[in-house]
Amino acid sequence: MTIKVYNTLTKKKEDFVPIQEGKVGIYVCGVTPYNHPHIGNARPFVVWDVIKRFLEHEGYDVTHVQNFTDVDDKIINKANEEKVTWDVICNRYIDAYFEVMDKLNVKRAHIYPRVSEHIPDIIQTVQTLIDNGYGYVVDGDVYYRVEKFKHYGELSGRNLEDMQAGARVDVDERKENPMDFALWKAAKPGEPSWDSPWGKGRPGWHIECSTMSMKYLGKTFDFHGGGSDLIFPHHENEIAQSEGCSGCHPFVHYWVHNGFITVNEEKMSKSLGNFFTVLDILKQFEPEVVRFFILNTHYRSPLDFSDDRLKEAKKNLERLTTAKANLSELSKIISVGPTKESLEKRAAVAKIREDFMDAMRDDFNTALAISYIFALAKEINIYQQAVAAGTTKPDGKLVDQMNKVFTELTGIIGILEDKGAAAPATAEEVDETKAIEAKIAERQEARKNKDYAKADAIRKELADKGIILEDTPQGIRWKKQ
Repeated sequence: MTIKVYNTLTKKKEDFVPIQEGKVGIYVCGVTPYNHPHIGNARPFVVWDVIKRFLEHEGYDVTHVQNFTDVDDKIINKANEEKVTWDVICNRYIDAYFEVMDKLNVKRAHIYPRVSEHIPDIIQTVQTLIDNGYGYVVDGDVYYRVEKFKHYGELSGRNLEDMQAGARVDVDERKENPMDFALWKAAKPGEPSWDSPWGKGRPGWHIECSTMSMKYLGKTFDFHGGGSDLIFPHHENEIAQSEGCSGCHPFVHYWVHNGFITVNEEKMSKSLGNFFTVLDILKQFEPEVVRFFILNTHYRSPLDFSDDRLKEAKKNLERLTTAKANLSELSKIISVGPTKESLEKRAAVAKIREDFMDAMRDDFNTALAISYIFALAKEINIYQQAVAAGTTKPDGKLVDQMNKVFTELTGIIGILEDKGAAAPATAEEVDETKAIEAKIAERQEARKNKDYAKADAIRKELADKGIILEDTPQGIRWKKQ
C-alpha cells in the first residue's frame, strides 16, 4: 500500500513517490548546541527516528542527514559569558545531545554535518547566489534578494507584499528590501570569523542547511523535517537559497513539520517558566516512558506536556511490558497444536498487524498505530490467562506469530527492544532481590500450609513497597510498580 504524507508545501496529503526508486533522502534540522536539549528539541528527533525505522521496514534504503548549527549568536554569547571559546560550548552540548538521544533510543543519523566544518562549501553557495543575481554585497555583508525568487512565501503561505507592509520601520536601510535576509555576516569583535571574498565574516543562519543538505543529498531530495517554528523564516529562506543556487525546483518534495509542545496549553518558553530539559525529565521518568509519551500523539498535533500525561504514558507502557512478559511465559509451554479458536486468533493477529501498518502508511500516525499494539497486547493477555487456567490448549505457532508481530510493531515504534545484556546489578539491588524472593518463598510456604491470612499479609506488605505479584503456571512472577 502507498505511503501518504502531509506536505506542508501543498497543505495536503500526497502519495509518497521517491525521487530514486528504493531510496529515500532525509534532512532534519538539528539543534543549536548552546544548552542541554529540552523536550521540544526531543520531539522532532524521536518522530524522525520512527519515520526512518518505518521507511526502512518498508524496504527503502534511507540516507538520514541532521546538522548541528555550531556557529550562532547564542553559542557566541554563551562562550563570552563563560570566557571560553565557542567550540568548547559546541562540543559540550553536542555530547549532551547524544547522551539524551541515546537514552531515548533515537538511532544515529548517517551524517551529522557541522556549520564550522563546511565554511568553504557555504562560501561557494553564497558566491553562486551572487553570480545568479540572487545575492548582493553591502559593506562585507551579503544579502538575498527575496523579490527575485518567484516562489517566496509558498511554504509558509505568506504574501511578500503583506510581509513588506508589516516589516519594522527600523530595518537595515542598506538592504534593497526589508525582507532580504543575510547570507554572510561581516565579522564583529569577539566572534568567530573566516576569510571570504567579501572580507572576514561568518555564515547567516539559513545558508548552512541549504549548503549541507545539497552537499549530501543532492539538488533535490525527498524529505525535509523540523519543528513548525522553522517553517518561516528558516525553511522558506532555505528554499529560496537552494533553488536560487541550483535552478532546480522543487528543492524538497515533501516538507514534514511536527507540532509544538505546550505546557498547560501554552507554548513552552523560558520566559514563562515552563521550560523543561530532557535531563530534568529523566530524573523522574524512564527514557522509554518519555519516548512513548511523545509518540502517543500524532506528530502534526500539539503535544501538551505534564507530569500527569507522563504518568499515564508510564502506566500504559507497563501494560505492554506485561504482555511481553506473558509472551515469554507462553513460549515456555509445549504446544499441542492448533484449535478452531487459535486459528481464529491467528487471523486476528494478522489483521492487527495490517491495521498497524495502514496507520503508519497514513502520514506516520503513531498514535493510531500504538492503539493496535494495545489491541495485540489484549489478545496476548487473554490468551495467556486462558492457557494458564487450562481452558485453552497452547498453540505454538500462534505464540510464535504473536511474538514475531509484537516484536515487529514495538520495534518500529522503538519501545520494549532488547538491548543485550543488562548492566550488572549493584550490591543493593542484589540484596533487595534476595529479600523480595525470600518473602515470596515465605508466602508460598504459608499458602502450602493453608495459612491464607499470613499469605495475604505478605502480599500486602510487598504491595505497599511497590512489588506486584502475579501467579503463573511457571510459578510466581514479580515486578516493581
